[in-house]
Amino acid sequence: MITFLIRVLGSGHRKHITVLLAAAVACLLAGAAAFAATQGIPFTTGLYWTITTATTVGYGDVTPHNPAGRLVAALVMLTTIPLLASVFALLTGAAAAAGIRRILAMTHHFPDGPYRVVFGMDHSVPSIIDELIAAGERVVLVADTDPGSINGAVHLIVGDPTNPSVIASAHPEGATQALITGSGDGDVLVTAVLLRKRAPGLPVVALVSSPSVREALHELGVERAISASQLIAHTLAKSLEAPHAADMLAQLVDSNQHTLTEVGADSAAVGRPLSAIRDERAGLVLGLIHDGAFSLGIGEDPVVAAGDSLLLAEPRPR
Repeated sequence: MITFLIRVLGSGHRKHITVLLAAAVACLLAGAAAFAATQGIPFTTGLYWTITTATTVGYGDVTPHNPAGRLVAALVMLTTIPLLASVFALLTGAAAAAGIRRILAMTHHFPDGPYRVVFGMDHSVPSIIDELIAAGERVVLVADTDPGSINGAVHLIVGDPTNPSVIASAHPEGATQALITGSGDGDVLVTAVLLRKRAPGLPVVALVSSPSVREALHELGVERAISASQLIAHTLAKSLEAPHAADMLAQLVDSNQHTLTEVGADSAAVGRPLSAIRDERAGLVLGLIHDGAFSLGIGEDPVVAAGDSLLLAEPRPR
């Protein structure tokens, strides 16, 4: 029961409980040894006395008989009892919070239509989720985080995204796309391996920093393994080359007036150069996706083939 309640708590509270329990046990053992020494009784009897004292049971069959014993008793009561009371208070609060979460969850059903699933709680995840929600996307988040810190439109699954049962509860096989983040590249890699077993054909994007992990993810079939720090570095470098490059990129990805979409090339576009499609199509054709690779079409003019897609910047529907 205690193990279940501790798991309900967040990682921060689990640390507090561990520290408090360790301090309480240390006080119990020290008090038992001191009481046994001052009263001339076995350590086991002293331990029995400290447990009955710390739990406020106090049978009275073992009592201090001298000033030293009374001092030990006072110290045990002033330290161990408050420590154990704090532990039980945290556990009781966790049980109440879990009940409230279950009640609130009754009003938040799993998305009925297409949805994107996000695993992990990288510092950039809240902003990413807000952007997806603003674009009208349904989002399922799998993370060990406080529900109060998450956008209310998100279906939150509280749990460890490296746990197979937690991943299964997000029904990734029914998602349109997944984003994997984590506190470290190792967590991202573990989640990716488990996710690939659960939903082999799901398009996946991962946020990592290690080149070796990115290579491993590519071997797993993860289409996009992105380093946020490298992306920022490249953007800043281009801004130094062309002062307004950063402004262009910011407007492209952070505008409420247009949306970025990928659309399959229709039969009329197949066999024609990308430049011709750009001249005829409304909106801004940013590039061509062929065999999973993106091309801006700068320095070359790729021909659209069957199965290719176009990356478009189009006015956002009002």
